Amino acid sequence: MVDHYVDPVRIPVPGGKIIDEHIGAASTGEQQVSVAHMQAPGEWSEPFQTPEFDEFTVVLRGAVIVEHGDGETTTVNAGESLKTTAGERIRYSTGPEGADYIAVCLPAFSPDTVHRDE
Repeated sequence: MVDHYVDPVRIPVPGGKIIDEHIGAASTGEQQVSVAHMQAPGEWSEPFQTPEFDEFTVVLRGAVIVEHGDGETTTVNAGESLKTTAGERIRYSTGPEGADYIAVCLPAFSPDTVHRDE
């Protein structure tokens, strides 16, 4: 059986970031994995989070900056990828040019399991 998805679901995010979920809990009801296309403007950042899922990030354009551990920072440039592990406190941001990237979460992303700091 083949499932063809033609209309991703746009997930609202403050700060100008666009999330188009192609596969996942919000778009297709899939609970095991989510696949989303992210577009973040320059100098964008989000609160720290401690998600209950692993996240694989593939940067298509620009750079994604990930703060993790005890103040460590990893910059992921276009053509590079990164895995973050469930239970690790992390924060995503971008540099001046912003970023265009794909995020794959196992299990699927959910607002209830991302655990963003307030």
